[in-house]
Amino acid sequence: MFGNDRLMASAGEYWWRPFCKTGNTAIIHVDLSPHAIREQDALVWLDQKEQARWHRYRHPRSQREFGLCRAALRATLCSQLGCNNDELAFDTSSYGKPFALVSGTPAPISFNVSHSGRHGLIAFAPEGRIGIDVEERATRHDLDGEIQTVFAPGERAELASASGDQKAHLFFSLWTMKEALIKALGVGFSLDISRFEIPPAMRHGVSTSIFRFPQIPEVGWWLENLGNASFAAAIAYELDPDPGADAGRVYR
Repeated sequence: MFGNDRLMASAGEYWWRPFCKTGNTAIIHVDLSPHAIREQDALVWLDQKEQARWHRYRHPRSQREFGLCRAALRATLCSQLGCNNDELAFDTSSYGKPFALVSGTPAPISFNVSHSGRHGLIAFAPEGRIGIDVEERATRHDLDGEIQTVFAPGERAELASASGDQKAHLFFSLWTMKEALIKALGVGFSLDISRFEIPPAMRHGVSTSIFRFPQIPEVGWWLENLGNASFAAAIAYELDPDPGADAGRVYR
């Protein structure tokens, strides 16, 4: 049996907390630091399939990241949807993007999960497609090789003019924004991320913008750089097609 009671008894040990809100989306941060009690509590939230998946991971770090993130996701969804944990399940789209079901019925909520190192981020929205990405700014052994592979010409030019910490910071900012967009679109890697560019203003420090894929210009996406001193991060979510729905947004 898995459920809410065990974790509620450990309320002082919650490992997730609100991170920020943007538009109609809410984002939580998940602390993925090693912690035996939290990891044990997390397992109680997982259903049989998820526990089997947890056991298939060979490394403790992978088990910890999956267990803590999935338990935080389940707990937050149960709270927002007003359901019990044993009523909640997950399925995936044809491209592998998960969605929630309550008692077998698709739930009226969108979410996306990302984790890197000791940081996890989970984004929630009442509707629409959404993607989030987080990356610790760890040293890359072949930074220039990755730049040539995943970035478009304008982005490569920006990175070529940067050096040292500035170059690494720009690399991870661009990387997370492109990943968030691809995850929001929900087509996996069928779209080459080198075929689109992050808006120039965001490459120069503006933190928000409306983005449109050149291949599908009819759909607008809100793109926001969420990075801080600890990690690079970004969120992208589908905008309401009503042109007046987002008139009050502030670009910064």
